[in-house]
Amino acid sequence: MKSNVNLNTVLLALVLIALIGVIVGGFALVGTIRQLMRPLEQIQETWGERIEEIVHPTPTILPDPVTIVYQVSSLSRLETVSYMVEKVITAESGQGPFAFLFGDRLILVAHGRVIAGVDLGKMTVNDIIVAENDTVIVTLPPAEVLVVHLNNQESYIFDRDTGLIGVNPALETEARRAAEQEILNAALEDGILNIAQENAEAYVRQLILALGFREVIFAHPSPTPIPTATP
Repeated sequence: MKSNVNLNTVLLALVLIALIGVIVGGFALVGTIRQLMRPLEQIQETWGERIEEIVHPTPTILPDPVTIVYQVSSLSRLETVSYMVEKVITAESGQGPFAFLFGDRLILVAHGRVIAGVDLGKMTVNDIIVAENDTVIVTLPPAEVLVVHLNNQESYIFDRDTGLIGVNPALETEARRAAEQEILNAALEDGILNIAQENAEAYVRQLILALGFREVIFAHPSPTPIPTATP
């Protein structure tokens, strides 16, 4: 009876050893397969990167080494207010009965900047008069829009719907031009010129009083005609 127990124990031990060997061998086999698959995965990644470069190549910029400066001008502008404006523009063409063929419609979200102030270079010696009791009478040039800038990097096409053959290559350009004008109009309607004039007077008053004068009086010239965005 004792020999049978020992025999069963030995057989059980052999079975366990065999199972452990199979499990360990399985892990070793999986590890070997993974090691064999790594070069294939690396090849796939390399070819994937090369195909991406072919389909979406990185643009090459080659600036001409020759630079021509056409004009250098001295500026004496006092920028006194800046507006950051966002405007949504809808542009469309070919929206007739055959719009499904020739139609083109886009929505542009435009971001721009408008800067206003006064051009001190327009002042003459007669525009600053020192009166009695240390009083200074100043005639500032009327406030004007100095910069209208459409930020092309932040502006983007939100949506575009075209017909089968209706892509208009000039539509986005026209939309951006219209957006620049609308950004200017929005700033003007909000009173950018009045704010620019008030800020300019406050700045000049502070500067003159710092020189030791007691009072500053501003004579207001006729307003500047409403500007338009330059094409």
